[in-house]
Amino acid sequence: MTTTEWITDIALILVVFRQLREDRLDLKTFLVPLGIVAFVAYSYLDSIPTAGHDLVLIAALMGVGAALGVTGGVYTRIRTLGGHVLIKAGAVSAILWVVGMGARMGFQMWVEHGGGADDVARFSLAHHITSQQAWVTAFVLMALTEVVTRVATIFIRSRRPGLPRTASHPVPAADRTA
Repeated sequence: MTTTEWITDIALILVVFRQLREDRLDLKTFLVPLGIVAFVAYSYLDSIPTAGHDLVLIAALMGVGAALGVTGGVYTRIRTLGGHVLIKAGAVSAILWVVGMGARMGFQMWVEHGGGADDVARFSLAHHITSQQAWVTAFVLMALTEVVTRVATIFIRSRRPGLPRTASHPVPAADRTA
């Protein structure tokens, strides 16, 4: 793995760790992770291989990314306080995020340094996956899908009516309704 790959993978993991502390939902909540995956997509997606079963591999990993992203978004706590929307990634959300990012990093390390290249080549041949670019595309689109579906889920949930609201100051007893 290159230094850039390590930095982008670690940055994506840190995005959720930062959200383990409750913070305001604002534009940077969406732009930072989307910017990181946009950079990765720009850097690694030259084309989308379509020969053999390349699209099946790509679709399967995008499906995994979507499942991880939506589930992570659902397990992110969203509430309002003093007119501000706050989010906090729960343990499930953080674990899923790390599993998704870690699986991609682990796979790459296994292929490059752990002797997995031959196993991947045999699997690719047996399942009609035609190139290394198919694997790169599948994993990049998995990450992109995970990030996009997670932030989209958080965005949609933050706009729903009935979002839990917490007063920023105590409400006098005379003003409370039963």
